[in-house]
Amino acid sequence: MKKKKKIRYDRIIVCLIILVLIIGIVLVATRFISNSDNKTKTDNTIQMVHLRDLKETNDFAQEHGLQLKIKYEYNDEKDKDKVISQNIKVGETINKGDILEVVISLGKLDKEKLKTDGINELGTVPIMMYHGIVNMKSDDTNYTGGNVDKDGYNRTTEAFREDLEFYYKNGYRMIRLTDYIDGNIDVEYGKSPIILTFDDGNENNFKVKGLDENGDLIIDENCAVGILESFKEKYPDYNVTATFFVNGGLFNQPEYNEKILKWLVENGYDVGNHTENHLDIKKSSSDQVNKEIVSVYKQLDEIIPGQYVNIIALPFGSPYNKEHANFKYVLNSTYDNSTYETKAALRVGWDAEYSPFDVNFDPTFLKRCRAYDNNGVEFDIEMVFKLLKNKRYISDGNVDTIVISEKNASKLNDNIKKEVITY
Repeated sequence: MKKKKKIRYDRIIVCLIILVLIIGIVLVATRFISNSDNKTKTDNTIQMVHLRDLKETNDFAQEHGLQLKIKYEYNDEKDKDKVISQNIKVGETINKGDILEVVISLGKLDKEKLKTDGINELGTVPIMMYHGIVNMKSDDTNYTGGNVDKDGYNRTTEAFREDLEFYYKNGYRMIRLTDYIDGNIDVEYGKSPIILTFDDGNENNFKVKGLDENGDLIIDENCAVGILESFKEKYPDYNVTATFFVNGGLFNQPEYNEKILKWLVENGYDVGNHTENHLDIKKSSSDQVNKEIVSVYKQLDEIIPGQYVNIIALPFGSPYNKEHANFKYVLNSTYDNSTYETKAALRVGWDAEYSPFDVNFDPTFLKRCRAYDNNGVEFDIEMVFKLLKNKRYISDGNVDTIVISEKNASKLNDNIKKEVITY
């Protein structure tokens, strides 16, 4: 009678472990090989991949720290949001900070759709004028709506938040004032540009609560910038930005002023000139006008050289016409051997402004809309946006083309260098 062999479970277990390890190695190798045409990392270098669409492009650029520049074009061969071309060839080594230029398709050019959607890049653009943002409820003021003062130059935090919601839900997206002036309106298809400005450098525009353990600013969540930053998180497609026009006191927080200015320009905001002492230019001497304007530019030059905008918000909207003897000093100021050129000036204003492509557009004397409540009259927010319904700028989503109706072709500025599409 044969002796029954004893089963060696320990050997079986060892064999199983080896089998699992082999399968794991095969899977890892297979995965590596399948991904080899997408990216290869060697000594922190990455190879460029073939990008297929807008989402993949954005994700790839963000993951690898690339500077992404997107251009949009109509294309009969590529569906909307598909990549037409890319400047970095597949397989080339890329590094963090490299510039990735990609052309994205807008799909086939459909003039009938442009007409139906009301695309109108000769429409008007609202430049909203704010001053103080006061941390209180609108019901606690003694004035209309969210006004904190009789004339509505100061607004409650509650009202400001409602304003931002209103703009977004009505199809407006923020752009930088300097981009508007330069005719670089980068707004998605079917949406409209809006510009936010703040005068006077009030503490409640950018209120600092202190510094954190890293020495970074702790921003009050109820100041203008704190509220804007919360909307930046809430609506990533809102393109949140604003231009702050300061006097000699900057943001009236001496211990933080320099940090505030640097934070603003590093985080997508702009800073401009509002004269040293909120000067009434119409009532002042030419020497005083030059001194007040140059003084602020020199301050900005010392703190954020080359990063501020050469734009002036005229205190009191003065002078009220360009023919005034002092207006020339607004655009070209010289004092104490320093000279500054100003490319644009803002009035107090009332209604929305011309498209930068309109023959009547004049960046040196731009009107603004006062952001206040007045029961729908005298160009308050309600009235301004009612008027905008039939004449607002509506984007085709492409910064390199201007889409207008044929009937408005005569209103187009002859100096525009972009491609014009009419329907």
